[in-house]
This record gives sequence, structure tokens and C-alpha cells, in this order.
Amino acid sequence: MSQSILNRTPPPADDRIAYGDGELHFADLRLPPGRGPHPCAIGIHGGFWRNLYNLDHFGHACAALTERGIATWSIEYRRIGDPGGGWPGTFNDVAAAAAHVFDHAGEFEIDPARIVVIGHSAGGHLASWLASMASVPDESPIRAEPLDLRGAAPLAGLLDLRMTWAQQLGSGAVVELLGGTPEEAPDRYNAASPFTLAPSIVPHVVVHGSDDVIVPARMSARYQAAASKLGGQVSLNLLRDAGHFDVIDPESSGWPEIADAVLGLVGMND
Repeated sequence: MSQSILNRTPPPADDRIAYGDGELHFADLRLPPGRGPHPCAIGIHGGFWRNLYNLDHFGHACAALTERGIATWSIEYRRIGDPGGGWPGTFNDVAAAAAHVFDHAGEFEIDPARIVVIGHSAGGHLASWLASMASVPDESPIRAEPLDLRGAAPLAGLLDLRMTWAQQLGSGAVVELLGGTPEEAPDRYNAASPFTLAPSIVPHVVVHGSDDVIVPARMSARYQAAASKLGGQVSLNLLRDAGHFDVIDPESSGWPEIADAVLGLVGMND
């Protein structure tokens, strides 16, 4: 599967809803047919935290999940290149957008007891970070009130920011995000990296393609091993012959396994 998903027009959302006052403070809501309350997946798109890509390409995965009965809340947020993006604005936006769906769950016909977070690549990092909020130091400017998430599914996620820097993934994007190297800004890396924040109190299903050449699969494997050793509830789904974008493409051969994993997190496979 190629990067064609970046250029395909996704199915339209049911509604685009503001969660704040800024131009980029909005999310696309998709609801399954019938009356709620519905389980929900908060979706966070990737793009190495830069504003080169927006939420549109992640809409394919969100629409496919909605077809399976899960409401989706796909968020936009300030990224590197946007005024206020990077540290701490990117993190603050993600936390605010996620809190908004909990605060308005009744209005949106969403079951607040069955909300999970999923994200791709840099969005996978942000999804796992959000689910690890209880471990973020209280004094950090990216600390927010932990949410009662039922699960997290980072897809090809950048789960170790120090490893991201060491391997120069995204041509040094993590330095742009955090405003320095691990040596220059250790407290920021500690507060923002899921690997450092592990174990999360939120169960994780970590998904990665074995043939990913953008974010190496060993990053997810390393996170799963470390978090599990510390007592975290983390499983790893390594998709054979899958690349970086296959994990968000409903036309890929691995998509049914990914969708089933998300359904399992919200309790639809119980």
C-alpha cells in the first residue's frame, strides 16, 4: 500500500465542532446510525507534528470505524509551523480536544465509559501521551486532568522521543516540537515521551507494520516490552508486510485486525 491515502478524499464527517477559540481548535464528529450512547474513538492524525498534513487523511480510518459502530472524534490541533504550535500548545490542544468530548458526551450521544484514543505516527505518540497523563509531572505546562479512557491504540506511534531524536526520524522533528535536544530539554522529554511515562494506567494495544520505513517497528516493540515489564497492560500487534500508512488505510489487508482491536478496547467484542 502506497501513500495514496494522503491524496484520497475521505468520507465526509457528520459535523465539524469547535472545542476552543482558535482557528485550528476543531474536531470532526462521525456517528454510527441509530440512537446512542455510542462508544467513541478519539482520533489524532500524524505528520511528525508539522502542519504539512491535516486531519483529512485520517478520516478514512475514522469513517471505517464508524461503519463498525464506533463514533469518532477526529481532532485538529496546532502543529509545528502554526502560531502557538509545538511546546506546549500542541499538547494543550490535544488535551483540550479530548476533554471536550467527555464534557459533551451526552450532547453527542457518546458513552463516556467507552471512550478510547487512537492515533497514527506522531498522533500515535500523542494518543499514548494522553493515555499516560497520570504520569506527567504536576509542574509540567503540558499536564492536564487525566481522562477516564478505556484504552489507547497507537498506530505506528513515535512512542520513545529520545529514540526518535537519536535516529533523526522526521529529520529532527522532535527538536522542533520540544524546543531542544534531550540534553537541552530533559524535563520536556520526560513529560512528553510515553516510554518515559510508562507504565500507563490505560490499557494499550500497540500496532505497527513490520515493513514500516518511516517509524521502525522496533520502537513499538521496545515500548511494549518495557511497559509490560513495569506492570502495564500492553499488547503488540505486528502486521506482517505492512508499511507506515497501511495501519490507517481501510483498504489494506491488515485493517480488519486493527478495527477488531479498537472494537475490543471499547468492549464491543466482549
